[in-house]
Amino acid sequence: MSDWKRFLGNCGDSPNPLQSIPEPPPWRTFLPHDKIDDNADRDRWQQLQQDQRTVERGRSFHIEASEIVDAVNAALYLRRPLLVTGSPGSGKTSLAYAIAYELQLGPVLVWPITARSTLKDAQYRYDAIARLQDAQLDREKLERLRNQSFRSQNVEDLQEEGRLGDYIQLGPVGTAFLPSHYPRVLLIDEIDKSDLNLPNDLLNLFEEGEFSIPELQRRQRKEPRVDVQTEDNIKATVENGRIQCCEFPIVVMTSNGERDFPPAFLRRCLRLRMPDPTEESLKAIVKSHFPEYDGDNWQHVEEQVDSLINEFLDNGNKSDRATDQLLNAIYFITREAKPNDDTEWKQLRNILFKRLSQEQS
Repeated sequence: MSDWKRFLGNCGDSPNPLQSIPEPPPWRTFLPHDKIDDNADRDRWQQLQQDQRTVERGRSFHIEASEIVDAVNAALYLRRPLLVTGSPGSGKTSLAYAIAYELQLGPVLVWPITARSTLKDAQYRYDAIARLQDAQLDREKLERLRNQSFRSQNVEDLQEEGRLGDYIQLGPVGTAFLPSHYPRVLLIDEIDKSDLNLPNDLLNLFEEGEFSIPELQRRQRKEPRVDVQTEDNIKATVENGRIQCCEFPIVVMTSNGERDFPPAFLRRCLRLRMPDPTEESLKAIVKSHFPEYDGDNWQHVEEQVDSLINEFLDNGNKSDRATDQLLNAIYFITREAKPNDDTEWKQLRNILFKRLSQEQS
């Protein structure tokens, strides 16, 4: 029996580009692939070179639990978003970068959530004020051209300026749902910080895989195809004012467990809890972040690293610290310029390892 997994969790090894997309369930099919402009799609993917952030964060992520790999592959097969919870620093955000890096799906599209975040802003942004200002300037220039009896060709060129698509830019969500042969990775970071209504606003998008841009729909008879800018600053064509995906994006939504979500929202997600790091997994994470100290070069700091890891774990009471705090401490002991005095180092370590719930005093 062939292995059903496309994502293997080989983040620290060579990438494993996604060669084929598994067939979706009959109830999770979207725009047919024959509706894709193959030339435009190929050009867009050629421009989506792996950015350094995706490479570094994806390659350094260590996957120890097999249920993480299973959950990612289930989301890929079922075309469902992943709702990922876990302790701070457990790798919730880095999981999205690991998927994009291993499967070679381009830079991660990131939507950082705040209490003021709205779905519309993440879908697209329309700069109506800039368009109004440019239209006023165009009218003034056009009037001067007519008064100066310029050639009609110049007047026509001027009238083509300020097209509607020039003032629309797709956000991370809008870019993720563009029709393509391969899915993009969309990170919706800290969704538990959102307004109460945002999870419900996402229901139709997750179910239908499409949304409309009213400003373009109103002009679809005159302009059925409009070029807009994507989150990646690449041109994309929107037809009839609608964004419709062919392949549902790999959506990773992170949550720190600060709130509950409505059942209708949870029903549309696959839920995964990231396990707390173990001593072995922390060592792997540390070595992936400090490759220059691997092998023989690691021996002179290995004892200190082990000591910091044990102190960080604190007999299993690590849940109130983030992995970044451990990496910060190890950064100092691997530098040439570092605190050598025991008292100074202890004071610095207390600052770096301060628990997240500890008072600032």
